[in-house]
Amino acid sequence: MKFIKYFIVFTIIFASCKSNKNVISKNIIAKKMSAKKVARKHIASNFNKKTVDAKLKANFNNGKIKQAFSVSFKMKKDEVIWLKGTKFITLFKAKITPNSVRFYSSLNKKYFDGDFSMLQKLLGTDINFLQLQNLLLGQSIMNVKEEKQNIIIKDNSYVLTPENQSHLFDVFFAVNPSHFKLDKQSVVNSLKNQRLDVLYPSYRVLDEAVFPSEIKIKAKQPSKFTNIDFVLKSVVFNTEINTSFSIPKGYKQIKI
Repeated sequence: MKFIKYFIVFTIIFASCKSNKNVISKNIIAKKMSAKKVARKHIASNFNKKTVDAKLKANFNNGKIKQAFSVSFKMKKDEVIWLKGTKFITLFKAKITPNSVRFYSSLNKKYFDGDFSMLQKLLGTDINFLQLQNLLLGQSIMNVKEEKQNIIIKDNSYVLTPENQSHLFDVFFAVNPSHFKLDKQSVVNSLKNQRLDVLYPSYRVLDEAVFPSEIKIKAKQPSKFTNIDFVLKSVVFNTEINTSFSIPKGYKQIKI
């Protein structure tokens, strides 16, 4: 009986310790820190695994289409991002590399094979492969160490903004004081009335990597919007992944 009692206690303690490794404290208070130091810590927090193989739950809404579906997300860091959306059947597949964006929809039998113009149209802002990769990993879409940053503390986040904002748009990066990944990043083009907000409500620690467990993408343009929410269901790193992609025959090409 004593053995069973101690075994149960040990199991509970072990399980508690194991689960705590995956929990990020939300009690860290943002204390005064220089913009340079926050920028350095944010860059140091960059994701350092070679591959990602994740399952996500997604919700898409652009005012015309409102759809919930599952997403298989695979990534070879700095090389390729591969996505497959399913809801009973395959809804779409996409393969994105630094030089190309390939996509097809099984619902309307259409495909796109070109550059980043499709994603730029969807998100309402210029974006390249590394910026998209950073967006999905909770990193700033711009290198916050390349130029001097202003800093304020707002809602318990370190908010970095370049001292010299671009004449085309303004950018804001809210850095979490616990793990120095992002709580939020925003790109605002006031002249064109365009805005992209990406929020990271929570993260998960897996294999010593801090990885977003929720991402909310909100893109607004004059008279239209696109909201995409992702919730992480499972993920593994540094495994062999298959990112093969081919466009089915008979599909009609999308021109942008």
